[in-house]
Amino acid sequence: MRADYFAKKKRNTLSVLLILTVITLVSIFITEYNVVKGITSVPTAVQWALSNFYPTKESLSKLPDILEKLKETLLVSIAASTVGAVFALFFSILGSNTTGVNPLIKSVCRSIATFFRNIDVAAWAMILLFSFGQSSLTGYFALFFGSFGFLTRAFTETIDEASGSSVEALKATGAGYLSVIFQSVIPASLPQMISWVLFVIETNIRSATLIGLLTGSGIGFTFNLYYKNLSYDIASLVVIVIAFTILSIEFVSNYVRRAIL
Repeated sequence: MRADYFAKKKRNTLSVLLILTVITLVSIFITEYNVVKGITSVPTAVQWALSNFYPTKESLSKLPDILEKLKETLLVSIAASTVGAVFALFFSILGSNTTGVNPLIKSVCRSIATFFRNIDVAAWAMILLFSFGQSSLTGYFALFFGSFGFLTRAFTETIDEASGSSVEALKATGAGYLSVIFQSVIPASLPQMISWVLFVIETNIRSATLIGLLTGSGIGFTFNLYYKNLSYDIASLVVIVIAFTILSIEFVSNYVRRAIL
């Protein structure tokens, strides 16, 4: 039986690899992608980057302006994540199998979250450009919608996993709905929820760079401006600042996760 199990698992693995290989080959054929040219162009790209894409002493004079735009990006990302988390908490409580009020409301909450989650933040930014134009507000709402959809799903699963037994125990003692939420659901789920919010903040800071290219705001717009003006030394400084910021936030986020989980 054990030999049959491993043989079946091996066949399934080979089948998946074969399917992925076929999909890759078909994609290469349809897009007319030249694999050899793509591989051989890597050394040339690396050589160009080493020759042109590095900060200089003169580019450091632009650092205060870059940091100002970085601050704007950070604040927008954090605000979108935290406000999205507040709305997500409300919808996840109503959409959870453990705390849902009734099947209809639960289904509606889950459907709304699924809709917002399945549209990428870049797509949201392009949609919202028609309403708000190129501004920080467009980037904020794009990140907010993506954060809300993702966190609602994450919070719902967290509530179902973390508080099922305690909710049943409180209900058995005759506790009311609000008592169950504030005495069981939120305390049991809060550490994991904070972890998810920190993760979304990290993700939004990365996404905000791309969003800035579309909305003409933040650090993304700054990079695009200098890159299009062929100021590669300043553009490289922007990339270094973004990378350092993301690594720093990830370090802090991981530390907080270890402390609360």
